[in-house]
Amino acid sequence: MTATLAQKIIPNTDNEQKLVFPSPLSWPQFQTLETLISEIPGLRISYIDGWVEIMTISQRHEIIKSIITLLLGLYFLHKRIEFIPVGSATRQDEAKAVSFEPDASYYIGSEKAHPDLAIEVAITSGGIDKLAKYQRLQITEVWFWENNQLVVYHWSGEGYEQVSRSALLPDLDLELFQRCVMMPSQLEAMTEFRQALA
Repeated sequence: MTATLAQKIIPNTDNEQKLVFPSPLSWPQFQTLETLISEIPGLRISYIDGWVEIMTISQRHEIIKSIITLLLGLYFLHKRIEFIPVGSATRQDEAKAVSFEPDASYYIGSEKAHPDLAIEVAITSGGIDKLAKYQRLQITEVWFWENNQLVVYHWSGEGYEQVSRSALLPDLDLELFQRCVMMPSQLEAMTEFRQALA
């Protein structure tokens, strides 16, 4: 039944597809849908103020996410920064009417109520405002990879501000990081990044 549901909702293609439900759902309705979607590999679901978005994950998305997390791992190791990677663990709060899965997320130093850093890889534009979801939980820093560029947002206490340097990782050269993410060979990207850190 769930496979049939997925075929009706989103075509099976190699590109990312998004569907925003045409009318809002209650939290219990969303939880029922979320349970169904969780049984279908390759689909993500998010919720804010009753609006539900379902998205497929493309191969390109996963390649970019993987190199970003590999490079961050190298950076944490080189700088001796204690971190806890929690990947795309679901973040949700019924009282704040929000539920979503970052593409990658990290606690820096120690575990807290929510990760310090979240990363979103956006291959397809449109859909629900992703930053609004993070604002509900006041995630300290959100990195968006979109249109082959890295954009960093830092929580100011009242909202997010786009910044040119990470406040969590101030020594990280974001231009170098972005250039390495764009390299066609992950081995070459990791080698160049590691050498620059030395």
